[in-house]
Amino acid sequence: MENKIKKQLKKISPMLQSHGGDVEFVSFNEKTGTVKVKLLGMCSGCPMAGETLRYGIEETIKENIKEVKKVVAV
Repeated sequence: MENKIKKQLKKISPMLQSHGGDVEFVSFNEKTGTVKVKLLGMCSGCPMAGETLRYGIEETIKENIKEVKKVVAV
């Protein structure tokens, strides 16, 4: 599962990198379906980080991996 999630994050990274940020996988809880990620660079302090997390990262991962129910930043 971790590799599947990381593969999806690699698809998202170029968009984030173009704005000076990035995302890193932290963990996946199979019981809750929660993925924890760390926002890096400009993403970590960006006022739009919540929107990016919800509508960019979470939607992409959930579309492609049905076991994922939620993505949170740590």
